[in-house]
Amino acid sequence: MAKRGKNYRKVLEGIDAGKVYSLDEGVEAALKGSYAKFDESVDIAIRLGVDPRHADQMVRSSVVLPNGTGKEIRVLVFAKGEKEKEALDAGADYAGSDEFVEKIKGGWLEFDRTIATPDMMATVGKIGRILGPRNLMPNAKVGTVTFDIGRVVKEIKSGKVDFKVDKAGVVHAMLGKASFGTQKVKENVLAFIDRIIQLKPSTSKGIYLKSISLSTTMGPGVKIDPLDVRNLVKQS
Repeated sequence: MAKRGKNYRKVLEGIDAGKVYSLDEGVEAALKGSYAKFDESVDIAIRLGVDPRHADQMVRSSVVLPNGTGKEIRVLVFAKGEKEKEALDAGADYAGSDEFVEKIKGGWLEFDRTIATPDMMATVGKIGRILGPRNLMPNAKVGTVTFDIGRVVKEIKSGKVDFKVDKAGVVHAMLGKASFGTQKVKENVLAFIDRIIQLKPSTSKGIYLKSISLSTTMGPGVKIDPLDVRNLVKQS
C-alpha cells in the first residue's frame, strides 16, 4: 500500500472511520478533507443492491444537478443544417458532421461530451472504436442521441451528469467542487440520489441503497447514512 502524505494523515485524524455520518455531518467532514492547492472535486460512490449482470437490474441514466459540477464541459454535436446552428446557438463548443469525424480519426479529442441527431449515428458509428472506449459515444439511453439538441446542450453545460452502475454494483459520480460549500454539495447529493432511487429496478430485492461514501479528490472517504439520505430525499 502506498504511504500517505502528512496532509492526508492529518485529515484522516479528524474522521471517525467506524462512524456512519448523517448527510449534513458527512458533507462537512468530506469538505474538511480538501487540502490540495487546487479546487478539488467532490465525488460520490453508492453501492446498490443490484446485480448488473442482469439487464433488468442495470441502473443507468443522467441527472441535471441543481448547482452544476463546477467543471467546464466542452460539447461536440454531430448535426447538420438547422440542428447544427441550434447546437451552436445553445452553447455547444463544436458542431458539424463529416469534418469532425475526420478530425477525430486523425487523433483530435478536445471535447468532453458528444451529442448527435439520430440521422447522424451511422456517420458517428465510423468512429465508434475511438469514442466508445473513452465513454464519448452518443447514447440514446442517456439522452444524447436526440433531435432536441438545444435543450440537451444547455443541460450538459449547466451540469448534467451521466452515470452507470459498474460490475461491482457501484455508481460513481462527480457532484461538484469543494469550493461549493456544504449547502450546494448537499443539494447536489440529494438530487443525484433522488434520481438513483427513482431508477430502482423492480427485480431488485432487499436493501437498495447499501452504502454511500463521499470524498474530495485528495481526501479520505466519509461514510454517509443511506437511511438519513433517503428520508431527506422524501422531504425535499
